[in-house]
Amino acid sequence: MTGEKSAKVPRAAYERELLRLQTELVKLQEWVRTEGARLVVVFEGRDAAGKGGTIKRVSEHLNPRVARTVALPTPTERQRGQWYFQRYVEHLPAAGEIALFDRSWYNRAGVEHVMGFCTQEEYQLFLRQCPVFERMLIEDGILLRKYWFSVSDAVQQERFNRRLEDPTRRWKLSPMDLESITRWEAYSRAKDQMLVHTDTSDAPWFIVESDDKRRARLNMIAHLLDSVPYHEVPPPVLELPPRPPSTGYERPPRDLQTYVPDHAAGL
Repeated sequence: MTGEKSAKVPRAAYERELLRLQTELVKLQEWVRTEGARLVVVFEGRDAAGKGGTIKRVSEHLNPRVARTVALPTPTERQRGQWYFQRYVEHLPAAGEIALFDRSWYNRAGVEHVMGFCTQEEYQLFLRQCPVFERMLIEDGILLRKYWFSVSDAVQQERFNRRLEDPTRRWKLSPMDLESITRWEAYSRAKDQMLVHTDTSDAPWFIVESDDKRRARLNMIAHLLDSVPYHEVPPPVLELPPRPPSTGYERPPRDLQTYVPDHAAGL
């Protein structure tokens, strides 16, 4: 990136290219399934940077039995007593699966560190162990891709304001999001340190500029597809069978069943 602000992607061009990329994602999914590959995609970044919307576009046309979104809640008391990476390991994909991590083990490098939810010793241990942990995943054959969504403070503020005013998105605005406004520089320093320790040749970080959500989604998906050596798997030949002739079945009277009211009729 040159640092120059690019024009927003027109909606028509965006929707056309998004559909093309989503079609390729389906091909990638079928390759993962038939080859028994394991793909992990980590989505990290600032609050309101567009991670969730991008994950929705990635998974929109995929089989949920193959591609799962992993968004873990706050750890339980028992999980706090485990090895830090342990609760993430159980969500890693088996052969033929894709795991999309909506935030991941990098919580320790970001919110836990900035908000004081972990000790300095735990934070330093994470920075040492994380590259080793990811190297183990890769050596075992897992395809690991890590994306950091970057958003400017001005655009983040605009998105927070829209969430505050939109009742359908109000739930996205948490007290932790509000803290991210007052701790902007602390999160910036934490991100810089995270990259110093975990942007490795084995598992590099890829930065997604996301002030323009459409551009961010297209760029991220296109990069993911280019980074995986998949190929199109010929689908099985399917043919709809002819419907057999009636054998005399009659549907029970409709008044014996309870239907939802016709809300749409009043529109």
